[in-house]
Amino acid sequence: MSTPVNVVAVLVARPGKTEELRALLAGMVGPSRAEQGNLKYNLWQDQADRGRFVLEERYVDNAAAAAHHVTPHFTQYRSQIDDLAQRTAMVLEPLEVA
Repeated sequence: MSTPVNVVAVLVARPGKTEELRALLAGMVGPSRAEQGNLKYNLWQDQADRGRFVLEERYVDNAAAAAHHVTPHFTQYRSQIDDLAQRTAMVLEPLEVA
């Protein structure tokens, strides 16, 4: 049985780049959700800091997450993101709790 891969990324827009960042991130939602191994791809904007965004992603397994990273839309995203935002991404695994 494969283990789902959960990714949470926090992106903070560089000064004057909030709208460009929002457009780039919004453009990732549809193509990412359409990927065969994608289970979830949600975009959130912080109510208190409109320049802060959170991506919530879930893939069926590591292979699906890796496939996401070679798609044209991800390649375009990577070519632009460092100019638009500071980014922190976390790959998460579930914890067994009683």
